Amino acid sequence: MALITISRGIGCGGMHISQLVSAGLKLELYDDEKLQNEAIQMGIKPEAIKDMDEKSPGFFDLILSKRPEIYLDYMGAVVYEVAKRGQGVIVGHGSQMLLRDFECALHVRIQANEATRIQNLMKYRELSEEAARKLIHKRDQEQRGFFRFAFHMDWNDPSLYDLIINTEQLGIDLAAKLIMEAARSEEIKACSLNAVDAMDRLSFKKRVHAALLEADANVSNLSFDVPEKGVVEISGFAQTKEEKACILKSLQALSGVSKIDDHIAVLSSYRGY
Repeated sequence: MALITISRGIGCGGMHISQLVSAGLKLELYDDEKLQNEAIQMGIKPEAIKDMDEKSPGFFDLILSKRPEIYLDYMGAVVYEVAKRGQGVIVGHGSQMLLRDFECALHVRIQANEATRIQNLMKYRELSEEAARKLIHKRDQEQRGFFRFAFHMDWNDPSLYDLIINTEQLGIDLAAKLIMEAARSEEIKACSLNAVDAMDRLSFKKRVHAALLEADANVSNLSFDVPEKGVVEISGFAQTKEEKACILKSLQALSGVSKIDDHIAVLSSYRGY
């Protein structure tokens, strides 16, 4: 079994390589469409992940909306959910960062020089040279911005990857073979039961945080943990009994919650003391 994350820029052949690796190793391919379907099956509302892409949020989204943070929670929840199966090819969506602490994941970066990328887009998307160049610059800027926003890291940092492949020299087929050979090596271990359990709880914890944000809870006043799947321990304070009730209601409505260990204090109860 192999768990592989593949990061790539547009025009590098990364999606084609991901498809070849998926087919060659008989692994599920988790691309944009598949991850969105997984999210819906997890009970995440379609509108919450309809734009599941790698773009940094706009200025007004950042200052007026919690949506960017909610989106990141759901994205992380989905990546951890599919990763806990211990095998698969996950394309993009910050998976190399989300799974960086798990030794059972092989992190691959596919890249190529701009000239090669332009030629690929001209050939396969029938774009003009200028249109291809503009698209590459636009998408690279979006992905860099997304990564800085989500993880405060440089998307190009080589320390994030176990294997970096330049396709202008090696080509698509050899790149796929190199990844498959690395995935089959003894150095890449299968995910342990502890790793699977940790991914499961991380996925659930991301959904809990998203539920609190969607309930318009002031999460800076709250602290919560997931000691085991389905159990939420929550503490901190709410301004009113109504706010506390809203917080607990949002958690009770969350799919998979079996127990809430509530230690939320209500500030209005202590007025006058």
